[in-house]
Amino acid sequence: MAYLGKYFKKYGFSFFCTLFILACEAACDLSLPTLMANVIDKGIAKRDLSVVLGLCSLMLFLTALGAVAASMRNIFSNHISQRFGRDLRSDLFRKIMSFSFENADRFETGTLITRTTNDVTQLQNFFNGIMRLFVKAPLLIIGSLVMALSVNPGMAIVPAVIIPAVIVIIIFNLRRAYPRFRQVQSALDRLNGTMREFLSGVRVVKAFNRSEYEENRFSYVNQDLSGAFISVMRVMAGFIPSVLLTINLGILAVLWYGGFRVNAGEMRTGQILAFVNYMTQILFSLIMLSFIFNMLVRARASAERIGAVFNTSEKMIYSPYPILINRESLRIEFENVSFSYSSKDRESVREQVLQNVSFTCMAGMSFGIIGATGSGKSTLVSLIPRFYDPSSGHIFANGIDIRDVDIGSFRGNIAFVPQKSVLFTGTIMENIRWGNPEASEFEVFEAAKTAQAHDFITEFPEGYNSILGRGGVNLSGGQKQRLAIARALVRKPVVLIMDDCTSALDAGTETRLREALRESARGMTCFTISQRLTSVLESDVILLLDSGKQAGLGRHSELLKSSLLYSELYHSQIGYEVPEDA
Repeated sequence: MAYLGKYFKKYGFSFFCTLFILACEAACDLSLPTLMANVIDKGIAKRDLSVVLGLCSLMLFLTALGAVAASMRNIFSNHISQRFGRDLRSDLFRKIMSFSFENADRFETGTLITRTTNDVTQLQNFFNGIMRLFVKAPLLIIGSLVMALSVNPGMAIVPAVIIPAVIVIIIFNLRRAYPRFRQVQSALDRLNGTMREFLSGVRVVKAFNRSEYEENRFSYVNQDLSGAFISVMRVMAGFIPSVLLTINLGILAVLWYGGFRVNAGEMRTGQILAFVNYMTQILFSLIMLSFIFNMLVRARASAERIGAVFNTSEKMIYSPYPILINRESLRIEFENVSFSYSSKDRESVREQVLQNVSFTCMAGMSFGIIGATGSGKSTLVSLIPRFYDPSSGHIFANGIDIRDVDIGSFRGNIAFVPQKSVLFTGTIMENIRWGNPEASEFEVFEAAKTAQAHDFITEFPEGYNSILGRGGVNLSGGQKQRLAIARALVRKPVVLIMDDCTSALDAGTETRLREALRESARGMTCFTISQRLTSVLESDVILLLDSGKQAGLGRHSELLKSSLLYSELYHSQIGYEVPEDA
């Protein structure tokens, strides 16, 4: 949890100012019982009205001063804790944004959401509690003990027994509660993950009439969370009552023992009242302390979970002296590239997804990649923008290993259209401009026309200002794919990667799209992934993958002659011969 030191440095001065105000508040609270004892013993008992009025006026002033200090302390503590929570969430989000795909794969989406929201809130509440209660409670305990002993040292035996007993109760409950609070956070992760999966796939659930299954699935994780909370509450159920019982026994002991001493003339009535008030302050301070310790247990579990994100080491190594790549053109080379996805625990790796793939894609070349499902096509193109690093082999951009290039400028030259079209809540114009915020309306229109999206966009009543629902829910699959392609084209990239992003288009629309791309993407290096040969037939080079292995490389006419697998794939999809010079 060393990462918290950064925030302590940032807010340390404000934190100590708040503690100073809190100390003033505690001093006011501690002085009142002694003044009250003097009112009784020196004023009322001796019938001295001037002493009563003077001490009561002082008590009123100290009460008002304590109230002002308490108000200032609440304002400052809330302000500081909210800013701390804001900064921690921002830094955590920034850390997650910096993850390579391999690091992101280690965490479920649900748990990252929980850590960014609920876990940060737990730390924020604890930080607020420190400034409001955690420091005040020990001050009141120590101060009350000192003041009580100054009233009558002979009564020291009572707090000397009571306070250690309460501390033992607190430590015992903390040790039992901590692992259970960790289980609560893990159960909350599973609940959030299940809910997110359902909301993402609600149409599939309805289509397959699996609502009952999802209800049972949610009921299971919901019951798991409820059970985890019940387990914690069972542990904590006797905590506060046992503290109250112990302190109240102490107060009874003070009254009983003090009564004997008053009868013996060794104490005055006001001293007994003051001692009881100090014991009551100790009681409430210990209760406050117990609440803070409850928060501490949850905050500690949350801090460890957040720390696991901050402490995630970046396996992808970046060069300390990155090389800027020329934006005019990009030549991509693969040299004996193999790749395996790491398991989440990083202790083992899965079998190789790619094995010894080698090719050169010259600048401005159209490069088609084809193969059966699971052959490694998407994995291969995800290596080009360096979403992952190859397990072995090298990838070069203009002859430079991409591990040595400036990753920001390199990716700035690349536009990626994934298999699953991802759109954002907002207008169509905003979604297309997401690829290039500086794009003019004319550039957006041109990109949409090339992507064959302009016609259906203009059919909407609001045109390009039409609002898209979450994930483009009010669009068809083909419409979403065309908007995703337009978003990539408006970027005016040097390298365009299209990962099977025309699967939802009809043959006629796809043909018009390819023809428009051939004109607008002239000079652009294009990687096209598809399971349909018609999408890559006209590529300058076609790479055939089979179970992660390079099964063929060349033009269409060359592969028809040299690769039996390609020939079988061609005849199964096209069903007729074409001239050899096609």
